[in-house]
Amino acid sequence: MKLSLGPIQTYWPRDTVFAFYDTIADTAVDIVYLGETVCSRRHELRLPDWMTIGRMLRAAGKEVVLSTQVLLESTSDVGMMHKVVANGEFIIEANDMGAVHALAQRAPFVAGPQLNLFNPDSLAWMIELGAFRWVTPLELNANELAAALQSLTAPVQTEVFAFGRMALAYSARCFTARHYNRPKDDCGFACIEHPDGQLLSTRESHHFLVLNGTQTQSANICNLIHDVPDMQAAGVNVLRLSPQSTHMDRVIDAFDAARTQRLSTEAVNVLLADALLDSACNGYWHAKPGMVLQTPTT
Repeated sequence: MKLSLGPIQTYWPRDTVFAFYDTIADTAVDIVYLGETVCSRRHELRLPDWMTIGRMLRAAGKEVVLSTQVLLESTSDVGMMHKVVANGEFIIEANDMGAVHALAQRAPFVAGPQLNLFNPDSLAWMIELGAFRWVTPLELNANELAAALQSLTAPVQTEVFAFGRMALAYSARCFTARHYNRPKDDCGFACIEHPDGQLLSTRESHHFLVLNGTQTQSANICNLIHDVPDMQAAGVNVLRLSPQSTHMDRVIDAFDAARTQRLSTEAVNVLLADALLDSACNGYWHAKPGMVLQTPTT
């Protein structure tokens, strides 16, 4: 079982991004996804910068994947997607059907989690188009995944989102700009002031959602670390960890220990104790509401 690091979902300064990936080069992560997937207005890094980071990580022994934007809203967004697809060096994670169309039967690709491949027929179709790996939708539970994999006749790698704030929705509106009473096209790049998103609480002061520009995330942190043995038994090939601004090295160490069973459950819990940005949850995997935490029975 491999560990992957998903694309950075929030907006960080350029130097912060470069420094972050310098540290990632020395971690146990096997696969690194790079690129801007949320908002095309985020221009701290351009495609040549992502390519530079990708080459550095490849030299460090990592498999590098370039991720495309999820919601394409303009001709320039479509043009950038085609530039990423045609980069000539790295494989692509397709996060919308436009990217799938550009890659279909032309190059192998990763089918991203936002393609919503919930049933065996849609997954089989995506494999026919050239997907060699798919990232399961967040809401797909363990039993549904097992049923989908049992019905497949073509080989495919399965990747599960195992840690981080979950991307629940994307919108043409920018909620961060709206919070600051700014128009989307003159947002002042306010989301860069919130490296892990902007917390939204209920009137009862319960953490509920996180605003991240045009993306809405869960406040709770998806954490499937205690489900790693079951995922290994089910044939999951890759565990995806989503970047956060602090303690990412400890998160990676904890999941590496879990997949190799080199540390006890108690020791793994200690590694993660101060690394979670908020309360943990794993409900979707257990066919429960996503914000629920299903604790181990043994």
